Amino acid sequence: MSAFVLPKPITATIAGAAYPTRATFDVVNPATGEVFATAPDASAADVDAAVRAAHDAFAAWRSDPAARRAALHAAADALDAARDEIAPILTAEQGKPLTESAREVAIAAAYLRYYADMQLERQVIRDDAQALVEIAHRPLGAVAIITPWNFPLIIGTAKIAPALSAGNTVVLKPSPFTPLSSLKLGEVLRGVLPPGVLNVLSGGNEAGAAMTEHPLIRKISFTGSTATGKAIAAAAAADLKRTTLELGGNDAAIVLDDADPATVAAGIFPRAFSNTGQVCVAPKRVYVPESLRAPVVEAFAALARNARVGDGADPATQYGPLNNRPQRDRVASLVRDAVSRGATIAAGGSEIAGNGYFYQPTILTDISDGTPIVDEEQFGPALPIIGYRDVEDALTRANATHFGLGGSVWSGDPERATAVAERMEAGMTWVNTHTATSFDQPFAGIKWSGIGVENGRWALEGFTEMHVIHRAR
Repeated sequence: MSAFVLPKPITATIAGAAYPTRATFDVVNPATGEVFATAPDASAADVDAAVRAAHDAFAAWRSDPAARRAALHAAADALDAARDEIAPILTAEQGKPLTESAREVAIAAAYLRYYADMQLERQVIRDDAQALVEIAHRPLGAVAIITPWNFPLIIGTAKIAPALSAGNTVVLKPSPFTPLSSLKLGEVLRGVLPPGVLNVLSGGNEAGAAMTEHPLIRKISFTGSTATGKAIAAAAAADLKRTTLELGGNDAAIVLDDADPATVAAGIFPRAFSNTGQVCVAPKRVYVPESLRAPVVEAFAALARNARVGDGADPATQYGPLNNRPQRDRVASLVRDAVSRGATIAAGGSEIAGNGYFYQPTILTDISDGTPIVDEEQFGPALPIIGYRDVEDALTRANATHFGLGGSVWSGDPERATAVAERMEAGMTWVNTHTATSFDQPFAGIKWSGIGVENGRWALEGFTEMHVIHRAR
């Protein structure tokens, strides 16, 4: 299969036009390990230009809700029309199968439509002889959006859409590992959105720091690692910028003793290994009663052995490479460490030969808490299955983490499972499923997994500030 070739360089978008940067950086195809394109490397001065363009566009954008709705619908249509152009770019830079990339573009367009018509109506909280008191929501101004490399378009538009719908203007910076699909988004929407409303640039640490520290940025919405989220929170505190931080997760799945092993494996495996395990809210450790551990492990191992791993451009591929070499090396290191501590590999357990960043879907057992691959977020195709004594033991171990994004409970008795799920320390818990989300369902973590809420009305409110209007009578 021939390697993907980018038809022409993709540029940054500032003030509704192509914006040249002095420097560029290489973009690697994770399926080949080879550079296939370059991306603009924004400097602090380039970031300043983007922020000022957003700031200048804010007054007009905020003032006309009808125009905003029409523009967001038009943006969704433009993105849908460009799906076949954007999807191969996303697969080439991220690694996921082409069908999943096309689906990501479609979901990105759907986010724009979902928020296009959502409004925050005024709320009357007092209306009597003494006063009329109303609560309104007004936009913040220019906001910074920083996205990760696992789902750059879905996560990007999940932030862009409510931000723009509320009347804010945006500066978007994707991860330097996957800059091109977001830059292409910016190109597609030039002329659809008014100049300066959506500015898209790419770059590394200098650009990210310039965005978070810029005095005209009034909010930062970030999805990524907990460590980076803490750094952004610290930078934002100096200027009291608002933040939404969707950070790491180490989701536990608890299997109860009445569950069917085959059903559990069929339910958890595709969710744990989706996007090659590079999903913040995927199941990352599975607690199983000792009486079921052997059949559950074998059911998972059979699925891992039959999984088709390859280049995302190949229609036969189910699971692509990890996105970058450091992440592939981290997963390999965590597996080796687990084996050195006595873990058993039930399936997989090694890198796949070649230049790409491939790793076998891996199932580990004879492992427990205190092992890094159990205690930390592996973010890759290696899943530990851990035996437990009783449900109290499983809950204690599942909750003994700094993370608190999601969790799930699996059982033949949904009511029993729900009672356990309600005791999990996570922002989202599921029964007999995992990672089940929707546009109107809050997406939120607790503890080190984040601050703020994505999706639904809550995301829209998060891009506004409350305004109390009290009229004396």
